[in-house]
Amino acid sequence: MAGKGRSERGPRSRAAAASAVVPLPRSAGDRLDLVRVVPSGQSLLLAFGILVAVFAAYWGARATSVFAVDRVEVQGAPPDVAREVRAATSDLVGTSLLSVDTGEVEGKIRLLPSVIAASVDRAFPHTLVVKVAAEHSVAVARRGDGAWLVSRSAHVLRAVDVREKPSLPRIWLPRQVSIAVGDELPAAYAPGARALADLRQVRFPGHVKGVRTANGEITLALRSGREVRLGEPSDLPLKLAVAAQVLHGLDGDLRYLDVSVPERPVASANPQPSG
Repeated sequence: MAGKGRSERGPRSRAAAASAVVPLPRSAGDRLDLVRVVPSGQSLLLAFGILVAVFAAYWGARATSVFAVDRVEVQGAPPDVAREVRAATSDLVGTSLLSVDTGEVEGKIRLLPSVIAASVDRAFPHTLVVKVAAEHSVAVARRGDGAWLVSRSAHVLRAVDVREKPSLPRIWLPRQVSIAVGDELPAAYAPGARALADLRQVRFPGHVKGVRTANGEITLALRSGREVRLGEPSDLPLKLAVAAQVLHGLDGDLRYLDVSVPERPVASANPQPSG
């Protein structure tokens, strides 16, 4: 019996010993030192003070003349368009560059008939830079004693003196036709402006003096006295290319060229086609 008791105590003692938890020693360095991680009150106060100072300096610069606009620099535009842009932005002179809403200014400039696109940048300390993509004028529309520059997209850019831009072709309009700056030419006459724009894409001999539109058909009048009849405003690039090719080989006595049917151009010394 005594031996049996000893044998039962042996396994229980070994089991208890096997399940005992032995604590490991920890050094003071293993503890999380929150004092070192959390900023001190003095540091927080200093950072807040710097932030307040930055905002105060920014708003002070906006409210004072430190960065006041004293010049609007227009890039990429001809002189007449640059004058229009400067006039449209004249109210910004004296305003702080920091307070200029560039998006709003760009939208305002794009409303000008002579401007296709615009971007605005600040050039510290006192310059506002406006980069412009300008509409190119291809003709002068004439109606009575009035004259207006017309763009390649057939939009009316601005009124001009009847003697201004003598190198540009004239588009003749009847007196009853209404015309306004910023609008497109009336539908019957807009293709004439587009034909002049297409003309720049071909090596066209001779100088176009004017464009006439009658009964829906377009005629180019050359300074040499010749006429190029384009017919209805369809396939204009093709018709102009054919006309340019034929004109290069025409005799000096020929008076008109009809390319209204580009596959069958007709030229004659008689200004009126024969019946």
